[in-house]
Amino acid sequence: LTTMGEPSMDPTISAADSTAQQDSLFSMTDVFLISLITGLFTYWFFFRKKKEEVPDLPKMQSVAAPVRDSSFIEKMKKTGRNIVVFYGSQTGTAEEFANRLSKDAHRYGLRGMAADPEEYDLSDLSRLSEIDKSLAVFCMATYGEGDPTDNAQDFYDWLQEADADLSGLRFAVFGLGNKTYEHFNAMGKYVDKRLEELGAQRIFELGLGDDDGNLEEDFITWREQFWPAVCEHFGVEATGEESSIRQYELVVHTDVNMNKVYTGEMGRLKSYENQKPPFDAKNPFLAQVTENRKLNEGGERHLMHLELDISNSKIRYESGDHVAVYPANDSSLVNQIGEILGTDLDTVMSLNNLDEESNKKHPFPCPTSYRTALTYYLDITNPPRTNVLYELAQYATDAGEQERLRKMASSAAEGKALYLSWVVEARRNILAILQDMPSLRPPIDHLCELLPRLQARYYSIASSSKVHPNSIHICAVTVEYETKTGRLNKGVATNWLKNKVPEQNGSSSLVPMYVRKSQFRLPFKPSTPVIMIGPGTGIAPFIGFIQERAWLKQQGKEVGETVLYYGCRHEREDYLYREELARFQKEGVLTQLNVAFSRDQAEKVYVQHLLKKNKENVWKLLNEGMAHIYVCGDARNMARDVQNTFYEIVSEFGNMSQPQAVDYVKKLMTKGRYSLDVWS
Repeated sequence: LTTMGEPSMDPTISAADSTAQQDSLFSMTDVFLISLITGLFTYWFFFRKKKEEVPDLPKMQSVAAPVRDSSFIEKMKKTGRNIVVFYGSQTGTAEEFANRLSKDAHRYGLRGMAADPEEYDLSDLSRLSEIDKSLAVFCMATYGEGDPTDNAQDFYDWLQEADADLSGLRFAVFGLGNKTYEHFNAMGKYVDKRLEELGAQRIFELGLGDDDGNLEEDFITWREQFWPAVCEHFGVEATGEESSIRQYELVVHTDVNMNKVYTGEMGRLKSYENQKPPFDAKNPFLAQVTENRKLNEGGERHLMHLELDISNSKIRYESGDHVAVYPANDSSLVNQIGEILGTDLDTVMSLNNLDEESNKKHPFPCPTSYRTALTYYLDITNPPRTNVLYELAQYATDAGEQERLRKMASSAAEGKALYLSWVVEARRNILAILQDMPSLRPPIDHLCELLPRLQARYYSIASSSKVHPNSIHICAVTVEYETKTGRLNKGVATNWLKNKVPEQNGSSSLVPMYVRKSQFRLPFKPSTPVIMIGPGTGIAPFIGFIQERAWLKQQGKEVGETVLYYGCRHEREDYLYREELARFQKEGVLTQLNVAFSRDQAEKVYVQHLLKKNKENVWKLLNEGMAHIYVCGDARNMARDVQNTFYEIVSEFGNMSQPQAVDYVKKLMTKGRYSLDVWS
């Protein structure tokens, strides 16, 4: 590597170079004399002025990036830890579970630490046996279609290529997945299998959490069997009951420079005032909302189309990518929490990690105010997990309420059932719990320590960068529903976006965002036919796809058949992008437009019914045209029903048995000819 300012020197000089040196303007003697005269002149110039002070110049130091302590082994030795819990987390849940497991360790005379695999060199796993009673636990979430989370990508790549001997490593894995997805818990299963292949010893069975069911209960059930297995393996016993141990200490700032206080930034202080690319999860771009219009003509729901201006951001995107948006909580919810806890929300504070060796110094950017933390950094709308209830129980002054909280946090069947009905199914968030338990009044700083981070929301981009290079479009539906307790719960991001009204240079219409790359891509050859299936807001990426195919056609490219299967409830209420689709069809870009109106007749009609109706054409495009299939929208029902329909079509027209048809479709997925962008 060539250091900046130090050109690399070639030790070999060609004959031509030698000749040029001999014929140069000055001889070596001339050069020596000139250097001597220059030196004498310099000496005289600086030292003749005896009365003037010449400042001492500091020694130049080479500027280098800070060296990351990438050895978790050295850190564990230094801090006396013997259990490391790695997490692959996209939305914060796996990180939360890892923190809970690392805190559990002290009950067994062990010391744990949660670790982000992105921050360490995982090849050190082979050295973990150097530490007595050592164990590596992996809480691994699966993202998208069987992919690793962003922070576990390097670890996943290393596992695939590794030829390490991990025979001294003891491990356990808990996977976080969702059964509505095709590749349920793929990452957890792969890590568990691969570590064993590399010689590591599994000390407890793989845990498979299902977010479509009750992920919290799955984790608790696994955890309550995991620790006895650890005890048996290492010959240790629990030292006492689970106790509340604070991870952070509160520091209140009474005299602080407000320029050093975070006001909602995700990473660098003042990053929203002084924006610098590149923009990502830790450095989002503040995009101006230039358009926000209601798409539906009737009905109770609010479906909207937003346009975000990304001019001068250097942000690049492709059709099919996702835009991540950082929302803010409703100020009325924040104010109500402040009122119930009798707190001045504008108090400026920091929560500092009591473990000085931890890489995570604060649970969220500090110093900041309670108002900022509850608005921008903490999740106050989702039902809290059982560990939060357990920690809060000590603050309930009513014995019945305290017992109820402890019971819901326990692993007893009765407690699990109570938590499921009273918290999860009733969709009670932290405010609802405080309202329904009048004696529960925890210190706000402890509550802020316990609540999970507010996560970015992902939306499929509804535009093509070929047509809209300086704008990203979003298609979304506002989430709003009544709970079993009669409360009106509102989706954080969609209701926040709904109120982003475009205005001239107004801060109220700014949206912190970044782009996340996707595998959901148009075929490389524009002439390849595409079959797009996207009911409801699942149409979003296909608006971008069709825009791009129209642009390619304008460039004189041969564009293959472009077929869309779209569905909504009522033709006159929620037919999204009706005018745009009609125009594309008229221009000949959209060669087929098949729309299912599910509730406009006695029997419900969905996109899969239209696929069956056009099955011969579908098979012809698939078999002869080598068409690519794209499915976007609901994973729980629609995506599964559509996939089953393709099994039927392939079986019927390809003269295959059901297992052969399933295998055929799975191979299409492997080859990138059947792509999914789904959510549950």
